[in-house]
Amino acid sequence: MLRINGQLVDVRHYPDGTPLLQLPFPQCLSSGNVAGIDWRFENNEELTVLIFITRHLQRLNYEVRLFMPYIPNARMDRVKDSGDVFTLKYFAEVINFLNFKTVTVLDPHSSVSTALIDRLQVVTPEKYVMEAVRRIGEQPVFYYPDEGAMKRYSTLLEGPYLFGVKTRDWKKGEIKTLETIGELELIKDNTILIVDDISSKGGTFYYAAKQLKKLGAGKIYLFVTHCENTIRKGNILSTDYIEKVFTTDSIYTLDEKKVEVIAL
Repeated sequence: MLRINGQLVDVRHYPDGTPLLQLPFPQCLSSGNVAGIDWRFENNEELTVLIFITRHLQRLNYEVRLFMPYIPNARMDRVKDSGDVFTLKYFAEVINFLNFKTVTVLDPHSSVSTALIDRLQVVTPEKYVMEAVRRIGEQPVFYYPDEGAMKRYSTLLEGPYLFGVKTRDWKKGEIKTLETIGELELIKDNTILIVDDISSKGGTFYYAAKQLKKLGAGKIYLFVTHCENTIRKGNILSTDYIEKVFTTDSIYTLDEKKVEVIAL
């Protein structure tokens, strides 16, 4: 979904499937010569639409700024052999070609994304995590499901924490073991908030919550900055291990009772 200065871009199609675009003038350009595009990724066609409307606005001499809270292709941030297509790199090249004045993102998945995209401004997620804490109603113990999450968030969030060290079967995509590191006495009977940047089906968080319950945890909540709609296909929404999932509206568009959305 794309908006220009708050106005939704209506994407229609010609019979051959190519986009037919009519920008909502003059409402969408009421802010002088600045056009702010808000892109909440839903599908790959939106990149084509983004290219078309950005070049159109630049031709009309507008300064275009992009707000893209979730970075598409962020997971493909490394390649192992010549058969692997480095989609994040090529996506970043397209974004850089469009020459935005600024590109603002929220809690990027890895430092590779931030290195590849020009004129990048990064928004950190502590504001939204602390809103989740407010809604929980008490200070939880933070749990970071891997060392990467621990390094990202332990300096942003104040409060006691533990983290996991997992081994994975890469061929099957399954977690083999998960060891919890930290003061284990912080777990028993206490409220836990698992914190990470992104969830697809939520297997890692399901496994972590299951282990935390075995260690005596009280109520367990989950915060992910970016929650993909595929969470519906996993165990998170049906399990009793996790009370509630908090996320932003960066990419999540479902209406699930167990998921609570925090607006950006």
